[in-house]
Amino acid sequence: MRHFLWLCDYTKEEIKEIIELGFQIKKETKNGVYKPYLKHQQLAMIFEKSSTRTRVSFEAGINQLGGNGLFLSSRDIQLGRGEPLKDTARVITRMVDLVMIRTFGQERLEEFAEYSKVPVINGLTDLCHPVQLLADLMTMIEFDKFDFNSPESTTVAYVGDGNNMANSWAVLAAKLGFSLRIATPQGYEIDESIRVKALEFAEKSGAKIEFLYDPKAAVKDADVVTTDTWVSMGQEDEKEKRINDFKGFEVDAGLMSLAKKDAIFLHCLPAYRGYEVSEEVFENHADEIFSEAENRLHAQKGLMVWLKK
Repeated sequence: MRHFLWLCDYTKEEIKEIIELGFQIKKETKNGVYKPYLKHQQLAMIFEKSSTRTRVSFEAGINQLGGNGLFLSSRDIQLGRGEPLKDTARVITRMVDLVMIRTFGQERLEEFAEYSKVPVINGLTDLCHPVQLLADLMTMIEFDKFDFNSPESTTVAYVGDGNNMANSWAVLAAKLGFSLRIATPQGYEIDESIRVKALEFAEKSGAKIEFLYDPKAAVKDADVVTTDTWVSMGQEDEKEKRINDFKGFEVDAGLMSLAKKDAIFLHCLPAYRGYEVSEEVFENHADEIFSEAENRLHAQKGLMVWLKK
């Protein structure tokens, strides 16, 4: 039994298998073919953090695969009322076939997985967001910005907060072998333990990973430019300080012009125009962004089928 808690646990070959399965199921879906890969399987979806895309993509995905999704918020189950997490895990996973958890601390996810009888999927934690990176990778491939056979030909620039998305990009690049430049303001660097792991993986894959403070240097000649909100859930009281600290890090037309002419722009959404991205850049790259959002559905279907094969 495998869990999907973060990309550190997965090889390049395993990530490729999941992505290829996602593409296969996406093609079938687009042709109106819905194979019951997970017929009668039950997916428990535990939300301690709310979400639009995670809720819709997992629930629609399991239904399209022939299974059923159970939405469980911390307000509705004993998870938020004092029952030990390990007991909740031991109860729920005797009744379902898969669990997706969207929560705050990575340690909560890992404790749940330790006591689970079924595969557990990380729908997002404060540390990482691996299912989003599967969707991003699918989108890069669809727009001819990544090839598993020549990963060294791809350069990605991440501009903004060193949050769970930046952490996840670092690990994905290190695992697959593409170049990544992460530009953050000072004091907003990625998690140190993730940085160390990413550099260790990069030594084996040949990935070139740079940590910068200059967004222009990061974006120069990049194939893919990506960012995320500066104020994540739970950081609302820091909003004004963050907006001030991130001056110069908005991906606007001037910054985007430094990337390759055919570069794509990705954003995991929701996007706050005028902060991390300008209205002009967002609308000019809307096709890429909303293809990326749709690919959450298809990548996660590939992941769920892969975990249960």
